[in-house]
Amino acid sequence: MKHSDQISFEMIAKNGAARSLFLEAIQEAKKGKFKEAAILMEDGEAMLVEGHEVHGELITQVARGESVKMDLLLVHAEDQMMAAEMFKLLAREFIELYDRIK
Repeated sequence: MKHSDQISFEMIAKNGAARSLFLEAIQEAKKGKFKEAAILMEDGEAMLVEGHEVHGELITQVARGESVKMDLLLVHAEDQMMAAEMFKLLAREFIELYDRIK
């Protein structure tokens, strides 16, 4: 079983990478490169799923009645996950808008 700090670091890495991929997708769409944007969105979504899977490990620990250390690192990891989710939604909207004005 992983320690909660290790899980937090994995969440930060995976969700941060997802957020970066979503931002890159917006930039590609801005250039009119919609195929590239779609690939980046798929990669970002896959990374986000991995981040959620890691997060699920914490939820499983809590469900088993095991203690999970709540600290600034975990709060930051949760924040990164939520930010990545928001960037995914915004990226879809921006890409759609760039496609319309093309």
